[in-house]
Amino acid sequence: MTKKSIIDRTAFNPNAALPFELRISDFEHAIQDIYDFFYDVNTLLSEKGLHRLDDMMRPAAMSGLISDMVTASLAKFSRSLVENQHFNGHPDLILRGKYAKDSIASGSHGIEIKSTRKAGGAVDTHGARKQWMCVFVYEVDNNTEPASDRDPMRFTEIYLGEVEEADFRSNARGALGTRTATLHKEGIAKLRTTWVYKISAA
Repeated sequence: MTKKSIIDRTAFNPNAALPFELRISDFEHAIQDIYDFFYDVNTLLSEKGLHRLDDMMRPAAMSGLISDMVTASLAKFSRSLVENQHFNGHPDLILRGKYAKDSIASGSHGIEIKSTRKAGGAVDTHGARKQWMCVFVYEVDNNTEPASDRDPMRFTEIYLGEVEEADFRSNARGALGTRTATLHKEGIAKLRTTWVYKISAA
């Protein structure tokens, strides 16, 4: 039987200082949207005797999908943010009406959305810059046997904070020559102080 993740409402930070008129309820609705999607899709796949979406997708593709879904859901529930209509534009969510046709290649009024399986929220970005950055940390059970007993994907941490260019370290070029940057030790510690959702370890 397909399992469905349940939001731990006690894990939200009631004192979180959220920018751009965001509310804790916006994050709660976004999480629920994604949990519903995975449950519906995995129920259908299970009925056909196929693997769960969680098991079929490679980690990088899974993170990309979740980031896109988070962006769309937060835009749907937010009072002031919309999706950046520029292909691969930055940031992912921008202030409604700030840029022509809600589209900008590189803007400063909005929030960049990231997702990762790395506890603590360390994640690669395409470049160091001053920005509002939101990181959704999730976990996937790919190990429990039989597979039908595996727990569904769930979010364990959400961080949302304003970081500076100096908070990043540059990474060595990858095999394809792509430059990336990651928050350094002090930078990630800074981001972790501005948490929105955090499930305590069992």
